[in-house]
Order: sequence, then C-alpha cells, then structure tokens
Amino acid sequence: MRFSINIPNFGDFADPRTVARVAVAAEQAGWDGLFVWDHVVHDKAAQAGKPFGDPWMLLTAAALATSRIRLGTLVTPVARRRPHQLARQVATLDAVSGGRVTFTAGLGGPVDDEYGSFGEPTDPRVLAELLDEGLDLLNRYWSGQAVSHEGPHFQVRDVTLLPATVQRPRPPVWIGGFWPNRAPMRRAARWDGAVPLFKAALHGCVPAVAEVRDLVAFLRAHRPEGSGAFDVVLGGATPSDPAAARDLIAPLRDAGATWWDERQLQTGPGLDRLAPVLRRVEAGPPAL
Repeated sequence: MRFSINIPNFGDFADPRTVARVAVAAEQAGWDGLFVWDHVVHDKAAQAGKPFGDPWMLLTAAALATSRIRLGTLVTPVARRRPHQLARQVATLDAVSGGRVTFTAGLGGPVDDEYGSFGEPTDPRVLAELLDEGLDLLNRYWSGQAVSHEGPHFQVRDVTLLPATVQRPRPPVWIGGFWPNRAPMRRAARWDGAVPLFKAALHGCVPAVAEVRDLVAFLRAHRPEGSGAFDVVLGGATPSDPAAARDLIAPLRDAGATWWDERQLQTGPGLDRLAPVLRRVEAGPPAL
C-alpha cells in the first residue's frame, strides 16, 4: 500500500511556496504522493474571501522541490476545461517532475458554484459527456500522435501536441466519484484507478470495510479483460497513534485498497491551514 497527503488549493495552500514546503516535508517523511484539489471557487459561501491557487502552478512548485513523490490533482473537472490546454499542462508537469504525474478526473463540484457561476453547463448528463469525450482526447493528445476528432462537444483538425508525456503510454488516469453511484465507477474501471468518496463517509471520514469490498468487487467485474494494474484510492483522517492508524487501514488494504490518501476533515478547522497538515505530514505515513 502507498500513502499520500491531500490538500485543498485554497487558504494557506493557495501559495505555491507553501505547497512546495509540504511536498518537501512529505518526501522527507516517507510519503509516496501529494495530491491537491482543483477548484475555482469551491463552495462560494463556505470559502468566501479565501485565496485560491491554480493547481498546476502549485504542483509545478512541488515538482521542482522534490524528486520522488508522485504528484497530481484530486480531482480535475475535465468538463470545465479545454482538453488541448489541459493536455499541455499535464504533459508539462510530467516533464518537469520527471514522469511523476498521476491525473485524476471527475465531474467536480459543487456544480452550481463551480460551473453555474461562470455560465457553464450544469446538467449532469452533459457534464458526463464532456468528461468522457475530454478524457478520450487527453489520451490521444498525450500520445504525441496526430489527432483529428469530430464529436458532439469538441472538434479537432489534424493536431499534434509535442512533446508527448514522459510516462508512456501516458500518466496513470484515476477517476473520482461517489459510491454507490455506479456510473463513475464503471468509468473508473475503464482507466487506471478509482478514487471513491462514499455517501456514508464524506471527505476525511474513513469508509466502512463492507462498502469497500462491494466497490472493489464491482470494479473488478467491470474491468476489461486483460487490463493491467489498477489502483483503489481511499482516504480519511487517521489517528496519530500508529497502532490505531494501522488497525484502521489494514482491513481496507485487505479489502483491496492500494493507496491511502491522508485528508483533513472537510468540516474541520484545519482543512486549509498549514500547521495541522504539516504536523501530520512530519509524523509520517502509517506503518502497515
């Protein structure tokens, strides 16, 4: 099992230098990854007055300050991005980091704030179409081969984006979504990993082992035959006591989780503050 740190892209973490500091501390303490949120305003009422940082700038600062840990977003809402511009951002970060990017996609939200505030579509069916078509284009752009495409939302006429990503055939693609919703997990099964949130265990809360078993069984049943390695990324806030953290995470690993993503409670006061996050980072990942 591998272990990552999860931080928002607002509050203290809007500053690339702060994110780089967290990344360095995480690498030194033995964590395997650092993942940041990708929001423009998040919940406007809850986050009013807070600064937000562009996630790709934040991750570039982290990449330049580290040499080992994996870096990425959790999650990027592809439906509110132009795929060709997003492809360039990810490929550039993959080059800067020496091939350490993991790309995580999903619908994102809150939809009314993150999409509706800017006149973007808010129909979940349209957003799902944009996500799937955008993912297909990203995959093709990252190949470094010529792309032509006529789809319901995007048209491309003989475009080759170079350089291709350092990782071949592309960076790992994880898909986020709420379980037990089946559609996002069917989408995840077609790619390289699933990053579920659970309706019964929201951000920062540890999911129930039985739910994880059901999810893993569903993902395995929907994986294309002959597919390669697949990650199941769970997360939550673990206790500071190593034995208690081990007892919490080990059953989830045994149920099929391959990554543990350490998170602050979304409703807690330390969500976007450096001090509590840094204390947890410096304590190191749970020992299993």
